[in-house]
Amino acid sequence: MNYLRLFVGESAWVQLDANQSRARPITLYEGNIESVLEEDVGLLEAPARLYGRVWTGGPQVVIRYHTAQPLRGGDPVPLCAVARLGFGQLRKHPDSKPGTAILDSPRAGVYIVDEFR
Repeated sequence: MNYLRLFVGESAWVQLDANQSRARPITLYEGNIESVLEEDVGLLEAPARLYGRVWTGGPQVVIRYHTAQPLRGGDPVPLCAVARLGFGQLRKHPDSKPGTAILDSPRAGVYIVDEFR
């Protein structure tokens, strides 16, 4: 990720689901996700797309990104990043059905990491 000037700990805002942009609340589904980068991070310019996976099994949703797609051309880029939001705001609503996560916020921070834990 160094070739993109993406270093561990760097962050930017993302719209969690490209198909539910700015909706409140949003429903995320277990499986693949496409998010929209709202700010530049390293050499990756907004509004690049981030592709990853959502897990909804616990009390909070887990989102891990593995690929970025620049929109101004170029090949998909391997990436290691996670979605985070403070104060428990990635916590699912209690009425979320199995395999889904209803969240109050359509946005989160995306953080560059060196590995998934």
